[in-house]
Amino acid sequence: MNLHALLENMTLREKLAQLTQLDGQFHVPGGGEELTGPLHDMHIREEDVAASGSVLGAIGAQRTRAIQEQHLKADRHHIPLLFMLDVIHGFRTIFPIPLALGCTWDPELVQEAMRVAAKEASAAGIHVNFSPMADLVRDARWGRVMESTGEDPYLNGLFAAAFVRGYQGDDLRDPDSLAACVKHLAAYGAAEAGRDYNAVELGQYALRAFYFPAYQAALDAGAAMVMSSFNALNGIPSTANAWLLRDVLRGEWKFNGPVISDWGAVQELVNHGVAEDGREAGLKALKAGVEIEMMTSDYLQYGEELVETGELDEALVDQAVLRLLELKEKMGLFDDPYRQASPEKEKAVLGCPAHRQLARKTAARSLVLLKNEGNLLPLSKESRVAVIGPYGTARHLLGGWSCTGRDEETVSLYEGLLEKAPASRFSVCAGAGFYPDDPLSLDEAVAAAREADVVLLALGEHPDMSGEATSRAFLDIPAGQTELARAVFALGKPTAVVLFNGRPLDLREISEKADAVVEAWFPGSEGGAAVADLLYGDVLPQGRLTMSFPYAVGQVPVYYNGFNTGRPIDREWSDQRYLSRYIDIPNAPLYPFGFGLNFSSVKYEGLRLSGRCAESNLEARVTLTNMGEYPAEEVAQLYIRDVSASVVRPVKELKAYRRVPLAPGESREVVFPVNTDMLAFVHEDGSRYAEPGRFRLMVGPHAAELLETEFTL
Repeated sequence: MNLHALLENMTLREKLAQLTQLDGQFHVPGGGEELTGPLHDMHIREEDVAASGSVLGAIGAQRTRAIQEQHLKADRHHIPLLFMLDVIHGFRTIFPIPLALGCTWDPELVQEAMRVAAKEASAAGIHVNFSPMADLVRDARWGRVMESTGEDPYLNGLFAAAFVRGYQGDDLRDPDSLAACVKHLAAYGAAEAGRDYNAVELGQYALRAFYFPAYQAALDAGAAMVMSSFNALNGIPSTANAWLLRDVLRGEWKFNGPVISDWGAVQELVNHGVAEDGREAGLKALKAGVEIEMMTSDYLQYGEELVETGELDEALVDQAVLRLLELKEKMGLFDDPYRQASPEKEKAVLGCPAHRQLARKTAARSLVLLKNEGNLLPLSKESRVAVIGPYGTARHLLGGWSCTGRDEETVSLYEGLLEKAPASRFSVCAGAGFYPDDPLSLDEAVAAAREADVVLLALGEHPDMSGEATSRAFLDIPAGQTELARAVFALGKPTAVVLFNGRPLDLREISEKADAVVEAWFPGSEGGAAVADLLYGDVLPQGRLTMSFPYAVGQVPVYYNGFNTGRPIDREWSDQRYLSRYIDIPNAPLYPFGFGLNFSSVKYEGLRLSGRCAESNLEARVTLTNMGEYPAEEVAQLYIRDVSASVVRPVKELKAYRRVPLAPGESREVVFPVNTDMLAFVHEDGSRYAEPGRFRLMVGPHAAELLETEFTL
């Protein structure tokens, strides 16, 4: 296909239509798609629909094929459409939310899961996926933390690359592949006050050292597209930020694929106050480097006039269209506009047993055991168990952005428990709901708990409480559930709490009063089965937190890799006043980054280095011993601190980790190679290299419990 010749034969209006993304309802009237943002009067002509370049939100092979067939007949150039969708953590088979996937600390497993998502979505006619979200997150008030893999740049980068490899496979022409669109460029996760769509103020150092690396990792893995973020970054909205989209993305990172706006973000430049009207908004976005305008029509309405007046160079439009055409060619759409999508293929792959089996395995790996006092877990199959709380029988375990996942196909906790023991062993009572007007059944719940040997409290947020546009000022579980938990705790029965939620919560009271706590997140289609597997010991607890849980909401943003300040505290609850501390709560989170228990305790000892100078082939060695009766799957974590540098460096940074299986009583030596790249950092001029000096090396089970030694470079 001669794309340059094709481009030369297109009118300017057709080019602008190619850069305009329309909802599926414009192509098939009455399609019934639920819109996820404001629908503007787009002034779309029939010929614009015929020449448009991509479709948002059309789902299903039958429908996408019909739209494509209709479009190819109507478009005089026969340029195929790209179908795009948010397939964030699964299509029909839903895997745990991305924050939970991060807690697996297993990028290879996540890559396998996202390969399943690609196979299912592509069978339904989808070509481009608005994922991965590579935003670094530190503020649990922001609802979209559920879409990130956490607060660490290194780990986020590993997962961003794994998502891309899973979606795209080895070749975008493979009909089972999805083109990955990494988002949201840039720093959307640092929204002020944790409020969605809010402004971001970050210096160059913070951007390059902490927020940029995961986007770069996704692009290095071959991500085909980029989405600009809603937020203003240092006073300039990302959708109009030429420094970000041209100087950094195109110039420094050498990215040459299409950039798409987020929903309506071009027109929202008017609301931001950097454009007087849609005409100026379209001009600024195009000149900044946004090729595709999602769900507004400023390019179409004003592009011809802007070229006629000389304000917009048509060569810039040509460059944008060419990037989009090149992606279509890379995906083989000119040869096969349908990419083998069919209802028959959908029926064969969507939610098939092999995919659900992988969903169960992935969910089990994402569960984090936060507390296990007195070894309450794993449960005995002989125990009488009271299952209390709204998530005992609820099927809405999929979480936000669950695509075409179906609650009715989701395994509830109770259904998972019935695989482990007969129904006669369980009594079930919801006791409370999610919202203030939900009824309470405290007496019934207390009666059930009183007759049981063990209580399982299944609590958490409703899925609608996390995700886009769900910022929260308080991070407690719903008030009715708190009342329910207090009534059950008062009985003094052995009680395990299982939490279903999309963000870190304030768990002080639960953590203090429960004997065991399991963070289940929103675990997906096989969530109830996976939780039951862990509760009864058929799988080991393997998850580790990738986002800190605050001691109180007043701490947030709270994260492990902060700076020391000029007046650091040397211990929590210090009696010294003029230090960087709170006077009413500790600085430290309730549960730190990297935290997660095994059924057995694991002892770390004997941290040693093969030398004291990093110029040589330096190795760190530590011995891990399983001190308990159960096997353990430990995640040994290595952190480094640059003690004195030309810019302030974090108190610790994750640089490597090892998954270490340990049989009961087994000891194993773990070896970490240490190289100079681990010591490099971003400098004031944007360059990255290591400086000579002293370094602290730390190894342990999580960021707050570490053995320590030193070396020099």
